[in-house]
Amino acid sequence: MTSSSSQTAESQEINLDDFETQHRSGPWLNRFIFTLSVLLAVAHIYINTIATLPELWVSAFHFAGFGSLCALLIPANPNWRNSKLAMYFDGAIVLSLVIMVFYIIFFEDALYERGVTFNTSDWVVSCVTVLIALELIRRTSGWFIPLLIVIALSYVVLWGQWLGGMFTFPGLSLETLMYRSFFSTDGMFGSISRISWSFVFMFILFGAFLVKSGAGDFIIDLSRSLASKMIGGPGFVAVLGSGLMGSVSGSSVANTVSTGVITIPLMKKAGFPARFSAGIEAAASTGGQLMPPVMGAGAFIMASYTQVSYVTIIGVAAIPALLYFLSVGFFVRVEAKRSKVIATEEDNDIVISEVLKSGWHHAIPLTVLVTLLVQGFTPTYAAGISVLAVIAASLLSKTHRMGPVEILDAMAQGAKNMSTTAVLLVGIGLVVNVISTTGVGNTFSILISDWAGGSLFFTLLLVAIASLILGMGLPVTASYIVLGTLSAPAIFNLIAESQLLEMMSNGSLPEAASAVFMLVDPASLASLAQGMPMEEAAALLAQVPSDFKGMLIDQSLGAQSVAMILVTAHMIIFWLSQDSNVTPPVCLTAFAAAAIAKTPPMLTGVTAWKLAKGLYIVPLLMAYTPLIGGDTETLLRLTFFGIFGLYALVAAMEGYLEDKLSIFLRAMMLAASIMMLWPALALWIQVIGLILFLYVFVIGHKSYSLKS
Repeated sequence: MTSSSSQTAESQEINLDDFETQHRSGPWLNRFIFTLSVLLAVAHIYINTIATLPELWVSAFHFAGFGSLCALLIPANPNWRNSKLAMYFDGAIVLSLVIMVFYIIFFEDALYERGVTFNTSDWVVSCVTVLIALELIRRTSGWFIPLLIVIALSYVVLWGQWLGGMFTFPGLSLETLMYRSFFSTDGMFGSISRISWSFVFMFILFGAFLVKSGAGDFIIDLSRSLASKMIGGPGFVAVLGSGLMGSVSGSSVANTVSTGVITIPLMKKAGFPARFSAGIEAAASTGGQLMPPVMGAGAFIMASYTQVSYVTIIGVAAIPALLYFLSVGFFVRVEAKRSKVIATEEDNDIVISEVLKSGWHHAIPLTVLVTLLVQGFTPTYAAGISVLAVIAASLLSKTHRMGPVEILDAMAQGAKNMSTTAVLLVGIGLVVNVISTTGVGNTFSILISDWAGGSLFFTLLLVAIASLILGMGLPVTASYIVLGTLSAPAIFNLIAESQLLEMMSNGSLPEAASAVFMLVDPASLASLAQGMPMEEAAALLAQVPSDFKGMLIDQSLGAQSVAMILVTAHMIIFWLSQDSNVTPPVCLTAFAAAAIAKTPPMLTGVTAWKLAKGLYIVPLLMAYTPLIGGDTETLLRLTFFGIFGLYALVAAMEGYLEDKLSIFLRAMMLAASIMMLWPALALWIQVIGLILFLYVFVIGHKSYSLKS
């Protein structure tokens, strides 16, 4: 493969600017980092396609490689970037990580020959590795996660036995804890690490290749050409562009920075208020992590937790993501009407036929990816072939043909993008290990259920509050992992039991499941066959021993429904985990957008929080309706009324639709929204809500609007 002849000699040189360290300058160090990045990418491609190595070895190598890269890229302190002491310290970290890998490979068997009894070298290597993980996470994510890890580890060996009540834990020896944390596949080199070096890395690499091939520019130009003629066109460019970019990049902050530098100035120039422009970009970029096929790392972790295929998860995630982006788009349209936004000259100059003619080949890799996934190939294999498809498709481009230099540059950039994520996921495995070892997850789920009084709504409210608090210190992926481990069982049980109660009340309980109630109340079998009032069904279900409830749910709902309920529980938590991106006081996505728009960060965060209301509405629909895993007819109905219900809600919140709305009309829109979105209401009530919305949209504002 050769580069385009139109490229200059300067463009053929390796771009090392992206790899210039914050520690100190020097071409030798930049080239070393670049070489290390490329080698890590090549090694991971080999591991994910050809090699058959023990997972513990691969996870250790994964952490050592990206941990070394992270140590060289991110300073321990910004003021030490030119310090020789910092250089020696980072060199010691790199050397220690290399030693750690060889130690696991060559001395793991000796540990088992001693009956899993630690000697001095076991203690030194394991403890130093954990300390390095804490330091690297501190550099990339601040103090919160290291403190969380320390609290979790000390709970196991020290203060858990001093607690009273449900969270009392008798404790484990430090030796047992370090073994489970370091040598076993339950700790930092466990399932979360495996997801990191397989699915997550391959898709981050795929995203890096797409960006290098010019797909990012194509997405922005395509969005501008599609949205330029719409009311509020520049705002829709942000929604479309950020959604498409986010579906590949999987990082809301990176999405904001990469697309916001184009979309925010466009929105401001067209007449949108600066703070609104930043808020739209933040809300849309946050939604990028909800958009298939990548969904950040969440889709892969969800697949691992639920044992449901990755293809199924991205399939059921599509409609909720569509509803979210439409809700953001409705805010754009309403504000465009209010601010009298006009299309910019630059957008009018972009012709969709020209954009497609010059960039249609960028669709080839995504088509290959989706086709392979649908055909049943593993995500890692599909991502690997799709990377090759990016290279092949780039040969059809006149400006972004990928030759050897560009391929190496993309591999290095992908490795750099992965470094902080890899360190974080490996480190958070220590917390997950503590949760599973101590049973805190089940205890926390029981506690949530008790606090919520068995109410699904209040359970979701508590999880939302917990996600916001955790999100102040944890990145979205880590927040989802912790919350998913802690609270998914509680949400799953409540949704499953609500469906079970509905079957008991309408007499559709299978005969095999009815037999379970003979242990509780044999006289109830006749009532179950005919159907019983919901209150009686709830009282009867409460008498079933907890050990039998799982079996009862499986027999009543079936394996497919149970799997979808589990996916629903995790999808709800994953969505709620996104709210920290746009919710003050810590909302990094909104802060990044504010920096571009030059608006007050906290006020921008408040605006973004308002514009991202779909993060709360759509999970409620997931919990109370079969929006995840429902049949085609049900999904079409939910989507149809959901779209109009969200639009009505936006109009009620903003007090504006096609014109300014009176208080009476705002109340009508709020009522219409509730009628269409409230899951327990009948179809005829939803139809009435739709009629109310259409009345205000078509007729009402002309007669009753308060003219400004």
